[in-house]
Amino acid sequence: MDWKNLFFSAEGRIGRQAFWIGWLCLLGANVVAGWVPFFGWALSLASIWCSICIHSKRLHDMGQTGWWQVLPWVFGPVLVFGSAISIGVSAALAAIGNGEPDLAALTALGGFFISLFVAFAVWLAFTLWVGCSTGQPGDNKYGTAPNTAVAI
Repeated sequence: MDWKNLFFSAEGRIGRQAFWIGWLCLLGANVVAGWVPFFGWALSLASIWCSICIHSKRLHDMGQTGWWQVLPWVFGPVLVFGSAISIGVSAALAAIGNGEPDLAALTALGGFFISLFVAFAVWLAFTLWVGCSTGQPGDNKYGTAPNTAVAI
């Protein structure tokens, strides 16, 4: 397996096994990055490009454009940001009123946690779709079919 091509090139195709190996490597790198003070965020930021590359190649293997991965990257933050705004508006309304948290503020907080769950569920469903769907047999416009077995 060409690790450099797997993580740093968004062109070509990879099979399901290579995708899951790459995905698990990125998961492990992000867990380790969470333990590294001060510079862990830089490793996590760099792993975003690697994630884009493996998802793009897997989508290419399915005959899809790599741009499909924009949907979960945009949907989740927009949903969470909108819920955070609703919490702020509810807190402002409570401050204008009697100053005590009311049902609207608690409902907004509940909505925030629901939006976090929905954003995670969308990301999980997308990852499972990309990682478990079969690729197109033979060559397609993104390249030749990947080997089914991967030598690590």
